[in-house]
Amino acid sequence: VIRQRHVFSQKRGLQASFFFSNEHVIDEFAIFKQNNCDITFGAKFMAIPLGQLVELRAGHPFRGAVPYAESGNGYVIQMRDVARDAGVAWPNLVRTRIQSRKVPDWLAPGDILFVARGTQNFARHLDDVPRQAVSSQYFFQLRVRNPAQLLPEFLAWQINSLPCQRHLAANAQGSSQLGIPRAVLEALPLAIPAVDTKKHMISLALAARREAHLLQALIHNRARQLDVLALELHAVPGQTE
Repeated sequence: VIRQRHVFSQKRGLQASFFFSNEHVIDEFAIFKQNNCDITFGAKFMAIPLGQLVELRAGHPFRGAVPYAESGNGYVIQMRDVARDAGVAWPNLVRTRIQSRKVPDWLAPGDILFVARGTQNFARHLDDVPRQAVSSQYFFQLRVRNPAQLLPEFLAWQINSLPCQRHLAANAQGSSQLGIPRAVLEALPLAIPAVDTKKHMISLALAARREAHLLQALIHNRARQLDVLALELHAVPGQTE
């Protein structure tokens, strides 16, 4: 049972503004309030292109549908296997034989998957990789060069943030189907605050995600209660209002 008082918390204050100048400087002022703790930053951060911070690789090129191989040497993450909030559906991955002239670019914990095809271009951080796997050609695989200075979780969060999503949407290319070219993703400007600030912002993002899951569970639980009431109403013979 999920009690409503455990789900609805005190409203958080959030103010944020991002300005991209010709010198690629982001002047930001934001205040996050959580548990009576304020995180405030009003300094200017140089906008660093994403390509300087990560090793960016294209997903494994498959011709047509991914063939199933019972004795394959790896698994493939396809677009249907990744959700922005739910993550990777590891049990649903197709097992196949990864053939390449070089060693395949196997995914590792800490990597980031970026969906480059379509209109939903988001990043997903992989905190765990339980299977030897690659991504399909519709992804870019990002690996942070210096995880001690740039947390992969923070990078994924910032790519999914409103300013970056607007930048990507404005620079998407394609006639029949939109997508994000490699050059556009590598040039994506990012603001990198202090490490402690990154950790606080990631904590806020995780708290918001947990709250969303609790709210969805509460909605589902309430719908089940209404279904039970409806069944009980129809089970009483001859009862009229």
